[in-house]
Amino acid sequence: MKKILMILVALCFVAAPETFAQNKALLKAMKKEKKEKMKEYERENWKLLGSSRSLEVALLSHYDKLEALGDDGHEIAGIATKCKSKNVGHQMAINNACITYSQQAGSSLKGRVVSDMAGDGTTTEGEFDHFYAAYERLVEKEIKGEMTESYSIIRDNGDGSFEVQSFFIVSESAASKARIRALENAMKESEIAQKHAEKIASFVRAGFEN
Repeated sequence: MKKILMILVALCFVAAPETFAQNKALLKAMKKEKKEKMKEYERENWKLLGSSRSLEVALLSHYDKLEALGDDGHEIAGIATKCKSKNVGHQMAINNACITYSQQAGSSLKGRVVSDMAGDGTTTEGEFDHFYAAYERLVEKEIKGEMTESYSIIRDNGDGSFEVQSFFIVSESAASKARIRALENAMKESEIAQKHAEKIASFVRAGFEN
């Protein structure tokens, strides 16, 4: 036992310099990315919406949150163009972010269903379209409670309208619960999904847990 512990400790010391170097390189890259994004915002006349903080502080806070979540963190952006009202534009950007996330989830589910079930000789083309559509609609509804708005920016289009971009951070481990709820409800609406319910549930849940 003592020998095993010594080996584990030795491995930790061997791995530590490599891990430190990787973290240092990542932090350097993120710092560069922050600077470039800030220059882009200034160049394109973006302003922070609905906050007394500076845009630079909001951006730094956003990257810090993503860094803290690591691989579990996922950024979603919502966009609204040609809005006459700032508040309406903001709400449209939020809705667009939810739609974007639901479409990504739907594409991921479709890829998983097609590859797994086609591999078993099960015909899937066209049979699951209603199921995918229901799943995306339900994800859009469920995900709102899991999306945390990080910051929103706005700029004047110069014609009396505004463009708004809202950025959200999603914890994928938390969002998986919302996707599973959407999956279960979507399966209730689809006969073909019910027919293959056990198979779909098994590999989709496995994908959510990864």
